[in-house]
Amino acid sequence: MAKDILSNPARLTALVDALGEALVGQGCETITDLGEVTLIVPSGRLTDVAWILRDHPQLRFEQLIDLCGVDYAAYGKSEWATEEASTTGFGRGVDRDQELALDDPKRFAVVYHLLSLVHNRRVRLRVYAGSSQPMVDSIVPVWAAANWFEREAFDLFGILFRGHPDLRRILTDYGFVGHPFRKDFPLSGHVEMRYDPEQGRVIYEPVSIPPRVLVPRVIRSDSRYVQTGASSESADA
Repeated sequence: MAKDILSNPARLTALVDALGEALVGQGCETITDLGEVTLIVPSGRLTDVAWILRDHPQLRFEQLIDLCGVDYAAYGKSEWATEEASTTGFGRGVDRDQELALDDPKRFAVVYHLLSLVHNRRVRLRVYAGSSQPMVDSIVPVWAAANWFEREAFDLFGILFRGHPDLRRILTDYGFVGHPFRKDFPLSGHVEMRYDPEQGRVIYEPVSIPPRVLVPRVIRSDSRYVQTGASSESADA
């Protein structure tokens, strides 16, 4: 679809114009890049905008393709302190204590991908959900397919969906604590589970895996990096 719009920019312009006319007064922001349209929707207007996108004759986005959560706390940051290389190998350090933007009101967002079968168009919605207790309205009444998608975003990111008919975890265990896709959640988790034959049940224990970041190791074993004396000794041996 993006390739088709790039080759025919009139389609992109027509979509942007249709969105602008249908969403007057809703406070939305339209971003176009690489033949794709992203609509930034104010959290308080999500439900109204969703109904318009689905039912407006010039839009008719009747199908929800995907819904996911996003945590922007570490957006634009990297664990690598540098990308410089030395003559003896990579000298890149690792920053394990990054400062995350945990209180940014735009830390969490929900992203929706919609498809119009009638007009053969796609659009992406982005709604910022807040930071301390992220929450947006549920769009299950508009697109029923959002049900399990919203449960997944709640489970993995802790984003609440106001009005959801059955907001429960869907991927992690029933007693799981925390939300594993948050940037401040350790990769190894907080607990580990195993079956205890003496107790005859699964038990939970503090995780035993130390937190670490893999650092590439470069082995200089060819003739360019072996000293002459060392090569001779190795050959004699």
